[in-house]
Amino acid sequence: MLMLVYQHLQPKSMTFRKKNKLGALPFNEEPFDKSPVCFKVREGVREKLKAVPNWQERLRKLVDELIEDMGDSCQ
Repeated sequence: MLMLVYQHLQPKSMTFRKKNKLGALPFNEEPFDKSPVCFKVREGVREKLKAVPNWQERLRKLVDELIEDMGDSCQ
């Protein structure tokens, strides 16, 4: 004889308090913009870029340098 036993448990939810010491910490001092900058690249570039270590932060620095090089004309 086969007897099935079902145990109904209410899902346990963990509350996450603000200012928790175990919370996620930002990687940078300044917050990122909520909307990303997107642009198209040639075929194969996306995969090669993702293979570069720390590519996102390096690209952010290059964009900052590009904007600084433009000076006041970039507003």
